[in-house]
This record gives sequence, structure tokens and C-alpha cells, in this order.
Amino acid sequence: MNLKINPELLTLPNLLTCFRFAAAPVLLWLAWHDYKNPFLILLAVSFLSDALDGIAARLTGQVTQFGATLDSWADVIIYLVIAISAWWLWPDVVSRELIYVLLIIGSYLLPSIVGMIKFGSFTSYHTWTVKLAAAAMALTLYVLFLGGPAWPFRLAAIFCTLAAAEEIAITLILTEKRSNISSLWSVLKHLAQPSQNTNRHSK
Repeated sequence: MNLKINPELLTLPNLLTCFRFAAAPVLLWLAWHDYKNPFLILLAVSFLSDALDGIAARLTGQVTQFGATLDSWADVIIYLVIAISAWWLWPDVVSRELIYVLLIIGSYLLPSIVGMIKFGSFTSYHTWTVKLAAAAMALTLYVLFLGGPAWPFRLAAIFCTLAAAEEIAITLILTEKRSNISSLWSVLKHLAQPSQNTNRHSK
């Protein structure tokens, strides 16, 4: 039996995204064996792949619904891995910051759950607030794990929560599934356009 893989799926952006799927079990293995430095290095590469896959998709004109959904799955998996690994590697830190850790986990899971309930699949909006929140969380994680102050991580957790609230609002407003939405404002603006055109024709 020959299994043929669609070559359109083997694009550079999708391969960069798939790196995070491959890295997930390795990160867990490193954390379980208490290899902190290799864990942090591989995690940094994973974050870099997350930043580059979207850039590569736009530069090569390979922005697709499949790629956006794949990216969302990779994000959920890698952040669950981070939560588990952090508990193994830095249990005292996680216990101290448990409320903020739960906020971050919830900010990645709840929008996905709401999307599954409404559309039957993951949402893949990739709003600017989510991108900024992810960058803030990634940077402040290193500050926290390397012994720095906790307040940047706590602010990042709150920002992640606000970004999640925006995603949930977008899901509740949309009548059909869409991907790669820049902001809640862009959705509201788009919804307001038909009524504006109707008003012009009625005059």
C-alpha cells in the first residue's frame, strides 16, 4: 500500500511548524532527566520556529487554512509541554507562580475549546495581541527560570489572558470559521461595512 503525501503540504512554513511537534517529546525527555540548559536551548529554537513559520508563509505566498490550523495545534501542544516540563524542572517556581501559570494555560486552551464548540475545530486567528502575548510570555519565562524577578512573567500572564478574551470574542461574533484575523476591531469593522453600504443605497 503506497501512502502518498500531498507535496503542497510539505511547504517550508509547514515544516517549520512541524518542528515543534518533533521537539515536544524531546523537551519532555530533557525535562524528565533534569537537563535544564539543553531544555532551554531547544525551547528557544521552538519559539524561533513559531516566529518564522508565519513569516515564511507570508513571504512565499503559502498562507493556507491547513497551515494556520497546524500552527494552532503545535502551539497548544508546545505550551502544554512547557507547563509539564516546568513543573518537573522548577517545581518551587511553578508552585509560587501557580495562579499565573494557570492563567497562561487557560489562555491557550479556552479559545480552542470555544472554537471547537462553535465551529467543530480549532480557531487560527493569530491576532497581533496573541503574537505579542506569546513573545512576552516566551521572554519572561526565561527571566523567571533563570532566577530573575517574577513581575514580568505575571504581567505577561495577564496580557495572555486579555489576548485570549479577544480571541473568544472574535469566535462568538463570527458566523463562519475564518483564519489569520489581525484583531477584534478588524472583525467589527468588516461587519459594519455591509450596513454602511446598505445605508448609501437607501439614500
